Amino acid sequence: MICVIAAAAVVAVVVSIGVTSSPGANTAKPASSPAATGPGGGVSAGPTTQTTSVAAAATFAGPSGTEAPWVVAENAKPGTTAWKITGTQSPTGIMGYANRVQASDGQSVSLYVSTAAARFHVDAYRMGYYGGKGARLVWSSGQVAGSTQAACPVTPGINMVECKWTQSLSFTVNPTWVQGQYLLELVGSGGQESYVPLTVWDPSSTAAYVVMSGVLTEAVFNAFGGYDLYQGATPCAPNHYPCSTRARVVSFDRPFASGNGAGGYLSLMYPLTRLMEQHGLDVTYWTDITLAEHPNLLGKHKVLISPGHDEEWSNSMRQGAVSGANAGVNLVFFGASPILRKVRLQASPLGADREVVNYRNPVKDPLYGVDNARVSQNWWGQAPANLPASTLVGAKYVGFNNLTSFPMVVSAPSSWLYAGTGLGAGASIPGVMSSDFQAYDPARSANPPNVEVLSHSPVTVQFNPSRHYADTVFYTMASSKAGVFTSGTVNWIPSLVACAASVSNCPATMMRKLTLNVMRVFGAGPVGATYPSTANWQSFYG
Repeated sequence: MICVIAAAAVVAVVVSIGVTSSPGANTAKPASSPAATGPGGGVSAGPTTQTTSVAAAATFAGPSGTEAPWVVAENAKPGTTAWKITGTQSPTGIMGYANRVQASDGQSVSLYVSTAAARFHVDAYRMGYYGGKGARLVWSSGQVAGSTQAACPVTPGINMVECKWTQSLSFTVNPTWVQGQYLLELVGSGGQESYVPLTVWDPSSTAAYVVMSGVLTEAVFNAFGGYDLYQGATPCAPNHYPCSTRARVVSFDRPFASGNGAGGYLSLMYPLTRLMEQHGLDVTYWTDITLAEHPNLLGKHKVLISPGHDEEWSNSMRQGAVSGANAGVNLVFFGASPILRKVRLQASPLGADREVVNYRNPVKDPLYGVDNARVSQNWWGQAPANLPASTLVGAKYVGFNNLTSFPMVVSAPSSWLYAGTGLGAGASIPGVMSSDFQAYDPARSANPPNVEVLSHSPVTVQFNPSRHYADTVFYTMASSKAGVFTSGTVNWIPSLVACAASVSNCPATMMRKLTLNVMRVFGAGPVGATYPSTANWQSFYG
């Protein structure tokens, strides 16, 4: 069980390779809270005090949704901005990966680091609000001898890049690691910096909101070593998609090539975490691997939130989400293209579910005709699955535009989504609709029957001139009363970030209001009991 700490306790650290035990050697960037020396040269951010169980903590209805006192107390602790990496970093200056993308209390996490620095250390930051500073330092390692690790081999035939690095250090997650999303910052003695993401989750949580990090999608878009699910190290044939030299399997046993090692986390997920914790919402954190491995746990919560970019779903993930919704669990898709591609997980040398498989063409998958429930596909709607995402999501992926953005246009002003905003029909919020798009598709015979189009926004879709709209949609299920919300754009969460002072008509303030309206309504239980959807899609696709 993960526990809330009134002030963080001394962390028990298991140091494995090259870590000194001298706390004086630690050269961590200064944090705003004092540090106490821990065993093995690690440090934690404060003295030991009595703990309180998160699972037992009372919750209450707040103005923005279901709140938890532990989240309020956690974010009242001193924060720091030292977690931010500024300036330009060399992609090979320091980089690393962990043997886990998620961990719970008592589990050991090993780090594999390659660096040009003579020494490095690790600072673990829990991401949240923390008075606007954005994170809290939870633990720092001692100094570790740096080394440049071997090049990562490519598996012929499937073009999988999987590193075989030597372990650099390890630590054990204990109750001082409060459940949440973490960035492990690798700090080299020569000023090198990069991140390794980690989700600390609580299997006993009954929080209202589950925020699920789409690490499968992060993995398949990770081009470290030259290959991902979409591109290969050699040029693709002109007008040939998908690229024939792409990977068929991608591994978590390698660093992320983008976001200083954080992938898309800071833009596609962190702004939501920051907003929810600022308002004290009763949240717990998963990755999509949690849903794949423990789909039955979803029934302990009121809403599953899929933020950012979340294309890749396994069969067990989808079955878990459907079973949860049929039992009254609400679903929120803050990105576009959710449940687009069907993947499966398999073990790597470091552990279970560390490789993501998708041959794109199901006939090419070795499981085709052997285990069609697990066979990978380019999209869920093709055979053998024949389950388009719209049957659950309520809208269809229609393409993308990475060149420009478009306003979000209000089409149902009386909806709960716009409560307290003053927005009327036809009002627009600038710059929200960008990147991937979702829209209602009247041609889908298996669409939910009562889809309500909350915004109907003119867009231009690259490579699809016949598509002219993206939609924010909502529907409720007649039997379970569960509600499903789909934003229609990958840019919803990035739009929560405050704009530069030079930017006029910033969408952030309005988008935060809309997002908190989603939290307030969906966090109260099955939405259909209080806000049943009213079909209006005929007004736009009649």
